[in-house]
Amino acid sequence: MYYCPNCGTKVKEEEHFCLKCGKSLPDIDSRLEPARFQKWWILPIATLIIVISSVFLFSTYLNHQSTKAVELYTEAENSLLDEDYEQASQLLQSSLDYRKDFSQAQVALQYTNEALQIDERLKKTDQLLQDRSYNEALDILHVTEDKLKTYQGPVVSKLVEKINQTHASVLLEQLKTKLEDSPSIDEIRMLIWEAEEINHSEANDIVTQLRNELVEYTFSTASEALNNKQFNDAQLITEDGLKYAPDAEKLQSLLANINKEKSSFEAAAQERLEQAMDTAYQEHQMNENDAIELNFIDVENDEDGRIVVKGAVKSNATVPINSILVEYTVSRNDEEILTNEIFVYPDTLYPTEQGKFEFTHFDLKDKSSNLEAAVKKITWYTD
Repeated sequence: MYYCPNCGTKVKEEEHFCLKCGKSLPDIDSRLEPARFQKWWILPIATLIIVISSVFLFSTYLNHQSTKAVELYTEAENSLLDEDYEQASQLLQSSLDYRKDFSQAQVALQYTNEALQIDERLKKTDQLLQDRSYNEALDILHVTEDKLKTYQGPVVSKLVEKINQTHASVLLEQLKTKLEDSPSIDEIRMLIWEAEEINHSEANDIVTQLRNELVEYTFSTASEALNNKQFNDAQLITEDGLKYAPDAEKLQSLLANINKEKSSFEAAAQERLEQAMDTAYQEHQMNENDAIELNFIDVENDEDGRIVVKGAVKSNATVPINSILVEYTVSRNDEEILTNEIFVYPDTLYPTEQGKFEFTHFDLKDKSSNLEAAVKKITWYTD
């Protein structure tokens, strides 16, 4: 059997041209060879196999690189949570060596470098705190806080909390230093606001201490103005004190008394006073006892040696009474050294209820053991 060498079609021995392709046929000896196998179509198939194999191998390589990069990134996150920033930096760098376009690792590495610098700043802040360079330490902390504003996550939150604690410690120590200089009342007002802004349990104790001191000063100063019938001054002083100690029952009661006294004085001060005295007398006759019973009155010294008068009374009246005013004296060896008036709080006492009074004489210091306090007169109003 003979074949066309050009297209492989079967041809007869006597034919000189291929009936299919039309090309001339070689001599008879050449036609004795079988049709040659056409190899030209093998090349694209081989090329395709090579490409597919390459893609598969490359994809496998990339998957391995990505997996390793993620593993190192996860280890770095754990190191960051443990605040081991040096170890985290090395792990993140290795992660990027496996996969340079790993954006999360890039951001984490940037944050880790910032955290390393922040850690150094916090160490410097500790030293500045010991040196009492508070403003310089606070400046460093403000810069540090700004550096972290672009980052988020539990790792960042942990570092932010550490910075906040350091910030609170610096403010607390700065506050303690100011208190060492025996601040004035005006300075105490400002220090109360400062202490309230500090997120620290010890700062809360300082706020309580400062408020108590301010309340005592305000109460004494306002009561003195009230006793001198300076109602507007007494009201302003008390209201200012309540700005810093709004829950102080002592000042609230005093303010109520001031307002009542002011209203009574402007309307008919003398008439109301006489009515109160007459009412007190009638109540005494009705109950066969005084409307107010003195439980006790004591005089003592505070830690600065100032005279403090304290006492308590009880209502024996049959109706509510209010604006209870106690006039007392303080004597040394039976010699009277001062006299004063003070309101009982709470403002209104119902039958059998008890009230208290307390006054600190800021202008008198006397640590004598032979001081005695006595009540001269008690007056009150009825509804």
